[in-house]
Amino acid sequence: MSVNLTLLIVMGALYACGIYLILERSLTRVLLGLMLLANATNLLILATGGYAGLAPLYSKDPAAGDYNDPLPQALILTSIVISFAVTAFMLGIIYRTWVLARRDEIQADIEDLRVAETPSFDAEDDAVIPAETSEFPVTVMAGGREMPAEAAVEEEKPGSANVAPRPDGGGR
Repeated sequence: MSVNLTLLIVMGALYACGIYLILERSLTRVLLGLMLLANATNLLILATGGYAGLAPLYSKDPAAGDYNDPLPQALILTSIVISFAVTAFMLGIIYRTWVLARRDEIQADIEDLRVAETPSFDAEDDAVIPAETSEFPVTVMAGGREMPAEAAVEEEKPGSANVAPRPDGGGR
């Protein structure tokens, strides 16, 4: 099975123009881009369907391979219906935008720009959480006396006055 080169070039041009138009800020251009993509997809399905054959009517004379495959035609018909529905929906959005704002372009949203400029590191979210986050002071009994939890943690660190290193590297 060989594919018509002209059909492939037209399909590639439709895809390229459709993607270019979708990336624009104008809703009308986005709609035209979606329509071009839908038509390019219809051509792609048509090209994958193979050569035209006989109508898919039953007859005893021709072989089964001579018939045309009806599946690509059904897929193209479904694609046409879906693209028509998307086009109607987009036309409704474009009309509503025009009635409300009298403009066709999508403006840059300030909140989206702020989120885009925010670094991925958030000091509050990525901060080390202390062991004790209570509002009330926690006291620990250490060495027969009561002391705050932070002081007890500091006393247990190597090099503090409470911990004398042993020759083998351990504490008391």
